[in-house]
Amino acid sequence: MSEPNCVWIIDDDRSIRWVLEKALLREDIPCMTFASAADVLRELERSTPAAVLSDIRMPGVSGLDLLQALKERQPRVPVIIMTAYSDLDSAVAAFQGGAFEYLPKPFDVDQALELVRRALAEHASRPAPAPSAVPVTEMLGQAPAMQEVFRAIGRLALSHATVLVTGESGSGKELVARALHRHSPRRDAPFIAINTAAIPRDLLESELFGHERGAFTGAATQRRGRFEQADGGTLFLDEIGDMPAELQTRLLRVLSDGHFYRVGGQQPIRANVRVIAATHQDLEERVRQGLFREDLFHRLNVIRLRLPPLRERHEDIPLLVRHFLQKSAQELGVERKRISDATLEYLQSQPFPGNVRQLENLCHWLTVMAPAQVVEVADLPPEMREQPGRESPSNWMEGLGSEADRLIASRPGEVFDRLTREFERTLIRRALAATGGRRIEAAQLLGIGRNTISRKIQELGMDEERSPEAEESGR
Repeated sequence: MSEPNCVWIIDDDRSIRWVLEKALLREDIPCMTFASAADVLRELERSTPAAVLSDIRMPGVSGLDLLQALKERQPRVPVIIMTAYSDLDSAVAAFQGGAFEYLPKPFDVDQALELVRRALAEHASRPAPAPSAVPVTEMLGQAPAMQEVFRAIGRLALSHATVLVTGESGSGKELVARALHRHSPRRDAPFIAINTAAIPRDLLESELFGHERGAFTGAATQRRGRFEQADGGTLFLDEIGDMPAELQTRLLRVLSDGHFYRVGGQQPIRANVRVIAATHQDLEERVRQGLFREDLFHRLNVIRLRLPPLRERHEDIPLLVRHFLQKSAQELGVERKRISDATLEYLQSQPFPGNVRQLENLCHWLTVMAPAQVVEVADLPPEMREQPGRESPSNWMEGLGSEADRLIASRPGEVFDRLTREFERTLIRRALAATGGRRIEAAQLLGIGRNTISRKIQELGMDEERSPEAEESGR
């Protein structure tokens, strides 16, 4: 029988159980470990945990099944779901099943301990909603930045709040909007998307709000606008930063009181619509320039969700490439192309300014144009193989080999330590430069823990390299 305030750890991986058990005991947190969910269900007949950390995929009863059983029997017990299979479906299923938090593997032990402390302080958990049966397989990613997106979608799915999705062109903002809709109570109502930058400004008002017959030349019949079409569902307004000023005023009125008028209309129409807006622009800067209404910005910016560009999630490229190659092969009715490790490594070194959309287009091109079933670097489009100013993986590895040869000849016995330190120092410098000196974000980009990056910075004598501004922003 478990002690009071006991944390239960469930994982079929003995090493994970051992690491977590030792970490909790060092913090004087009592715990019990289980190799299977079935063992937990038996123990529940005798005692109750204060919190649970459970793997999601285990032989027999899964972590999600265990989560459901725990919520039925002990709804107040917070459950942290762990998984090495990081995808949107897992995040959403975990949160909609009532999970307290979602912890992707590999995780930082300090991060896991902090979650446990928060879980132990939690007095009640949310009621468990019915999980959605609609998969969103288009959104994939194991990078820390994407895990934050999945976690946010899981938390926002049951909300009706307005969401502002920011991110570069091609990063998948509409996929986020569709995911929020598909996992929401509005899932059975329409999802209507409109790109406000793609419609001429003199037609945009009619597109959004509809028009009455005779409202203007060519208006031969009454027309319902996108707000009416989306009634009860979700309206996705893409590239909201390009909306003309006069329409910003009308949109603000709809968001404020839920009513609008068709063009040429006299009767107010009620809009029961959840608005999700998206932009690749800096809306704060457009507000400062007087190009975007500040009051509308605050109405849209209730909850902001930033979608990372592909260059911040290079580790996801192999997963995305295989998915898009499979998708293209199915669409074209051909055998799926495979991709060599060297090609994947090369693609991970590319900047992809067009983000995920550019990668998907590349995979479609390869499915049609690559001559062999296994794609090599030489099969890539010429413009991708001939980028000035960028070294291929083979070039930088040749340079590393040359430096290793030089040190072997000049400083035998110091080669490994010197090159390892320079390698780590370079990675940390580049990550800190990309995040403006913020250590936690830099650690996420590198795929290491925040304690690890702090220790490395100290060991490598890099503290003095940081500017006062970087130090302030890294706090």
